[in-house]
Amino acid sequence: MAKYSDIKGFTVQTLSTDTVSNTGAAGAWSSGGNMNTARYTLAGVGTQTQALGFGGRTPSYVGNTEQYDGSSWTETSDLNTGRGYLGAAGTYTASLAFGGVTPPSSALTETWNGSSWTEVGDLNTARNEHAGFGATNTAALAASGYAGGMVAVVESWNGSAWTETADVNTARGDTGGGGTTTNGIMFGGYTPTNTGATEVWNGSSWTEVADLNLARKGLQGAGIYTSIIGFGGETATAVVGSTESWDGSSWTEIADFSTVRAEVGPAGTSSLALAYAGNNATGIVAITEEFEITPPTAQVQVEGQLFFNSTTNTFKETITDVPGATWSSGGNLNTARRALAGGGTQTAGLAFGGYDTALSGKTEEYNGSSWSEDGDLNTARAALAGCGLQSSALAMAGGSTTTEAVAEEYNGSSWTEVADLSNARDQLAGCGRQTAALGFGGAGVTASTEEYDGSSWTAGGNLNTARRYLAGAGLQTAALGFGGAEPTITAKTEQYNGTSWTETGDLNQARRELAGSGTTTAGIAMLGGPPAYTKTELFNGSTWTEVNDAGSARYRLGSANASTNQAALVFGGTNSGNTAATEEFTASLTNKTITSS
Repeated sequence: MAKYSDIKGFTVQTLSTDTVSNTGAAGAWSSGGNMNTARYTLAGVGTQTQALGFGGRTPSYVGNTEQYDGSSWTETSDLNTGRGYLGAAGTYTASLAFGGVTPPSSALTETWNGSSWTEVGDLNTARNEHAGFGATNTAALAASGYAGGMVAVVESWNGSAWTETADVNTARGDTGGGGTTTNGIMFGGYTPTNTGATEVWNGSSWTEVADLNLARKGLQGAGIYTSIIGFGGETATAVVGSTESWDGSSWTEIADFSTVRAEVGPAGTSSLALAYAGNNATGIVAITEEFEITPPTAQVQVEGQLFFNSTTNTFKETITDVPGATWSSGGNLNTARRALAGGGTQTAGLAFGGYDTALSGKTEEYNGSSWSEDGDLNTARAALAGCGLQSSALAMAGGSTTTEAVAEEYNGSSWTEVADLSNARDQLAGCGRQTAALGFGGAGVTASTEEYDGSSWTAGGNLNTARRYLAGAGLQTAALGFGGAEPTITAKTEQYNGTSWTETGDLNQARRELAGSGTTTAGIAMLGGPPAYTKTELFNGSTWTEVNDAGSARYRLGSANASTNQAALVFGGTNSGNTAATEEFTASLTNKTITSS
């Protein structure tokens, strides 16, 4: 018998798993030397091998200062004034400690020369729980914090005095942060509820960008404004060890502490970080953990590759029958925005709500080539859901100054408020038509499903997996829900039959804040993040198949979700900033991957 290699010129690989496109970069925490003084709410600067930790609570407020050499901590000169919840900037040999609580809230600033602390000019606003960062002890930023209430005040240090500058958008305390006085980032905290809000600083103003995946307070950060990790903290229910990585546009969950903690001391970079001391349910600890990024490994899938899967005892061939599916640019929205909703079709689309520089109620209609503005929503909001046609759409729930339950109907020119949903929420998905709509999932990581009949809402069957930031497609009695966060980003897909949800084939790419349209047997999942993707997948009723990528990576976008999977439309969203871009997807066939067993 002839050998396969003699016929085809190559041998068949034996693999224990199917090939994948790649395995992303990951990181892990490992144990370092314990601090001499267990404490929490301390501050720190430096690198993984040359760090400085100072201040904190034991539970009394202390000025203890310790130096780390990569393996152990050594006590050195104390702060002149012991305090916790303070800010820090600078390096191992030239750092700055400012603000905090003694109690009460303090405006004190001290500078470190490598061996001792010296008092210098006070903050203009005494506060604690603020974000502090800067590259040296002569250039620092103190942002937001608590001063008898949350303040949005930001002050800049020039080496001798503090000067007030532009306020943050969201006043909060107990945040993480990093960067310099011209390029910074602040994330998380509480307002007084926990938030995942992230803002970046360009030296003159703050801009809201993508939220943390896990809203929390008492977290810390290590790195710069385009590459930082946020770690530890406390949610509304528990102390956590979660670590998320920021790539300049979005957050990705990567690793947990070995010992969950909040209010730790930070140092290092996004790839070589240090977290020390802190507190959790067991009490105050002196634990140090070191973080290191491990490089990605790749196992590239090649079209036409034949292999034997030794786990399933099957031969498989990686053949993808790619149809003539293409993305092309459409006319831009008049107002760039993110977290918006939509309805309609590729040639008669509708975009409404979202966030531009503030919460928006703006509505725009698409005619296949350009957008025109029409009547605004009565309630400006973001992270809402939408469905229906251009002349008869429905806007569901969302977030404004509070989480909304409000619903509004669109008649082609104006919006009218109708019966509220039973459950206020944002970050939900929707599908169907104006008088037969479905809203499901949402903030609070809920599984709740609600059906609208044109006059009132009733409860439907719950999703099997509670989640938010998911996408929807289809009709009220034949719907598709996919992707989202639970709170980790998921690829799960479920089908709704008008009564209950059933799990089916997962997306190839787990993602959230994506867009969808089509039906339960011919659906389309578009883009999403984080990080921002261009990925597009088609659904045949049981499995998803990747097709041609879109031209512009983004998430928190809208779609004309009454479109088919052969003629779809997406618009708006964010990557490094809000976009007005519109793209049209056109395909003549449904893709399929052929597996031979």
